[in-house]
Amino acid sequence: MNKSLQDAYIVAATRTPIGKAPRGMFRNTRPDDLLVAVLRSALAQVADLDPVVIEDAIVGCSFPEAEQGLNVARMAVLLAGLPKSVGGATVNRYCASGLTALAMAADRIRCGEAECMIAAGVESMSLVPMMGHWPSINPLAVTDENLGMAYGMGLTAEKVASEWHVSREDQDLFALASHQKAIAGQNAGEFAAETTPIEIVQRSADLAQGSVVVSARTVSQDEGARADSSLEALARLKPVFAARGSVTAGNSSQTSDGAGALILASEAVVKRFGLTPLARFVSFAVRGVPPEIMGIGPKEAIPAALKSAGLSLKDIDWIELNEAFAAQSLAVMRELGLDPQKVNPIGGAIALGHPLGATGAIRSATLVHALRRRALRYGMVTMCVGTGMGAAGIFERV
Repeated sequence: MNKSLQDAYIVAATRTPIGKAPRGMFRNTRPDDLLVAVLRSALAQVADLDPVVIEDAIVGCSFPEAEQGLNVARMAVLLAGLPKSVGGATVNRYCASGLTALAMAADRIRCGEAECMIAAGVESMSLVPMMGHWPSINPLAVTDENLGMAYGMGLTAEKVASEWHVSREDQDLFALASHQKAIAGQNAGEFAAETTPIEIVQRSADLAQGSVVVSARTVSQDEGARADSSLEALARLKPVFAARGSVTAGNSSQTSDGAGALILASEAVVKRFGLTPLARFVSFAVRGVPPEIMGIGPKEAIPAALKSAGLSLKDIDWIELNEAFAAQSLAVMRELGLDPQKVNPIGGAIALGHPLGATGAIRSATLVHALRRRALRYGMVTMCVGTGMGAAGIFERV
């Protein structure tokens, strides 16, 4: 039986502050605890919503093992105190995991199979390292025809920089701008509405008294943005992936810890509970590219998402382009002719951090609040994805 698609509305969106990994403020904080915090915060934003109507929680995570394993989505749903009728599924599309979770949740509503869903993302790069604790790549991935699958992310950035002629100076200028925009955004309170403060509890031993000393502090600001960043300091950094390369720690995204969560509802649920939508989820697209130039992925995904939405680039007012590396961000922007004034107006992952599977949910929270704050209509979240993919999602303020 054919049914026309119904709209999926985002009615709550929040995220944690982003901590630096592996020695930042969340270095000893479990990622499932971060996820629980944003789930509870998102629910608090829609206090009139009966959580019994929520059918499922879909959570993105790039390395779902250890502290973020055991189907972290379902574990967090239970720990957050949601009704036991709410399901949970963990999905992995590396850096697009959080955005993929959002698209999957929206699709359930748009197809009429659900009326209310949670979409989220979580990642601790302090507790679960890149590639996980026990990586085991298929030997066929290192054969000549598949070699790109085995490339480290930094080498793919070097290949993009070379093929698209992105200079070291341009990369460093882009990185500096990311920090400057992020600091300006923090000073202006641009992130306040989207951020859930997190209490960090620390325990230490008092050997003299034979007791445990418990202290707590609350954090509410991203840890990575640097007010003292300068072009001179960035220029002094050495390439870290190729001896004669141009990609450095300073013009790459920061390894990070964080979580984000959004609640989506159908029009019927919005009306029934008197909710105020933040945005409508419009379209999503993912496209593959050669793995060795994975950073260029958004070049293919963005046009596909625009075509699905019936829009053009000029219709998009705000673009959250994940800054995995300055090299790939600049290559994508130049290839598609993206307006630099619309791209990451309050900074990106080079300054704010990139907690992998959480980033899509985090940047979606940033976007929907920014659209409302500045009375803009359409926005986009897009990123490159490991093993050669790009993803893009489009949102409309309502």
